[in-house]
Amino acid sequence: MSILCWKELGNRMTTLADVVDAVVGADTHRDTHTLEITTPTGAPVATLTVANTDDGAARALAWIAEQSPGPRVVAAVEGSRSYGIGLARALTAAGMPVLEIEQPRRNERRRGKTDAIDAHLAAIHALRLDTDRLPTPRVDGDREALRILLSARQELTVTKRRAINQLRALLITGNDTDRELNQPKQFSGKHLEQIIQRDPVGGETREQAIRRAEARRLAIRIRDTTTDLTTNTTQLTLIITDLAPDLLTKLGVGPVSAAQAITSWSHHGRCRNEAAFAALAGASPLPASSGRTTRHRLNRGGDRALNCALHTIVLTRWRSCPRTRDYITRRRTEGRSDREIRRMLKRYVARELFRALNATTTLP
Repeated sequence: MSILCWKELGNRMTTLADVVDAVVGADTHRDTHTLEITTPTGAPVATLTVANTDDGAARALAWIAEQSPGPRVVAAVEGSRSYGIGLARALTAAGMPVLEIEQPRRNERRRGKTDAIDAHLAAIHALRLDTDRLPTPRVDGDREALRILLSARQELTVTKRRAINQLRALLITGNDTDRELNQPKQFSGKHLEQIIQRDPVGGETREQAIRRAEARRLAIRIRDTTTDLTTNTTQLTLIITDLAPDLLTKLGVGPVSAAQAITSWSHHGRCRNEAAFAALAGASPLPASSGRTTRHRLNRGGDRALNCALHTIVLTRWRSCPRTRDYITRRRTEGRSDREIRRMLKRYVARELFRALNATTTLP
């Protein structure tokens, strides 16, 4: 089966329907996938349901080769980074371009809802796309390793914060010794060890014994979670050093922020320019003008994890970068609020990160 390459797509006409022989729409689920081959005019050719297994993906590939009306075939996979990830990987390995398609909106389901209808809607949606704005799925490999580490870090951070809050609540309602151990703003390793190693005292009541045991359990959890977070940071740093070491040289960009930037950016070509990357990050200015007032407002959309990374970088530079401080002063004299200034700085940081990522040759 001849496969259509991405270069040909980018150099041809406006919509995908103009440059393909067929689109394979895929509605993916935990157990099964439903696929439909659709012509550029939107007419269904054939429909197939396969199991969400490697054998099912192999059967789908054979079926596409048999039923496709031409060699130029593109797959539009719904849930390409969740239930459909196995199918998307198999299609990509076979050399077929794969597009990342969102679930159809309620107003698009005028004919009802079935797996076959959703597969057809995925194909129709893909046919209407501009060839220079095709949504390709995020890549695997080291980028996926970073995503896994970031997800684990979020869970570890929540666990540690919850344990600290529980430990403080437990100590503050205890005796003088308990309240003394609750004094530091942050529990250092020394304070945690004091709580863990505390011995029972004579005449201890059942309540005091249980409070001491629970405090010890929580202190151990905080200590172990802190160790896991340190290991997580080390792993992130090693991968980033291999992929994009220049990111860590930027002021305010630490391992977590750099990892999130790489994860969201994914690969060359996913964001066609810095404006698209800023829109992905929710850092693009949205017009909010009326009458004689000309202004822009915050973008509440986009990848909020990436937006949070930009926010962290901006706050660091806000505190310690002389150039940023001069910019803040100048914008304040123009009557800009701090919220507007942060929005502007996020846009500048998004541009800086995009250029650094796009210039990196070690990324896919």
